[in-house]
Amino acid sequence: MLDLHGDPIELTAALVDIPSESRDEARIADEVEAALRAQTSGFEIVRSGNAVLARTRRNRPSRVLLAGHLDTVPVAGNLPSHRSTGGDVLYGCGTSDMKSGDAVFLHLVATVAEPVHDLTLVLYDCEEIEAAANGLGRIERELPDWLAADVAILGEPTGGYIEAGCQGTLRVVVSASGTRAHSARSWLGDNAIHKLGAVLDRLASYRARTVDIDGCEYREGLSAVRVDGGVAGNVIPDAASVTVNYRFAPDRSLTDALQRVHEVLDGIDVRIEQTDGAAGALPGLSQPAAKALVEAAGGQVRAKYGWTDVARFAALGIPAVNFGPGDPNLAHTRDERVPVAAITAAVDMLRPYLGGLAGG
Repeated sequence: MLDLHGDPIELTAALVDIPSESRDEARIADEVEAALRAQTSGFEIVRSGNAVLARTRRNRPSRVLLAGHLDTVPVAGNLPSHRSTGGDVLYGCGTSDMKSGDAVFLHLVATVAEPVHDLTLVLYDCEEIEAAANGLGRIERELPDWLAADVAILGEPTGGYIEAGCQGTLRVVVSASGTRAHSARSWLGDNAIHKLGAVLDRLASYRARTVDIDGCEYREGLSAVRVDGGVAGNVIPDAASVTVNYRFAPDRSLTDALQRVHEVLDGIDVRIEQTDGAAGALPGLSQPAAKALVEAAGGQVRAKYGWTDVARFAALGIPAVNFGPGDPNLAHTRDERVPVAAITAAVDMLRPYLGGLAGG
């Protein structure tokens, strides 16, 4: 059985050694559930698919929700886990994203004897694949009261910083039309690929906006991420497109973001079609429970670049931050790893915020 009271570094390794690619989390959920039922007290525990939820009802003045996903991307020959020669680094699929964060949360809920907040733990499935399968979304639909909290901490890899809120993301396809012709008589056609030149020029010259929210600086980005077009080596193409990804600050809505893309490309003869998008999350660091978390982190707070499930909590009106021992730059890599000292440091930072006293 997973040892929730022991060394959180060893707990991380044990979690990593349970393969749990998306849609294959049954075994890790079984083991997490069994360990919580056997090694914690005062928690209500339920199972939702391959998600495990636990919460206290101590009538504390505030509730802190600890959330993490149990799944990983496909294994890349990086299981089982192993230590570096000096023992100071743990390697393996999920070490950074985000089984080290899961281990920190599991260890704390089992060992904080008298939490100053009521606690909710949500360890869920299918985060690394399409949003429709995300276990947190299922919990929001089927068990919405389990997501009520004054602040939520998502254990995504942040290098030990509090990364507040998150950017929004918008993906659009910008399409140009033309007239097909033989390339030997190109003047009889209208080259759709050439029309995209103006689009690429606008994107290349775009100056990213920066905005400060609650002391966190968010920088936007508008980038071409894919180009499609062409028929054959001797044909002037009559259709071409470029896919554009806009990462926008959380003070913009998804509607605002789409309008901004239209403004940037205004006057160019193209069609703009949204294919994907999700609003960002404001940091909400002025809320009391969130302010206390920032103080516990010694003010080590920065903006979150990228979209995470904190946006789901923000949409529910819950201030949410990302905090985990892993390095986001190592997530999903073949040599994914986490410094073991970072796991210990994350426990040491959160313990006094949650309650301070260690139980047996």
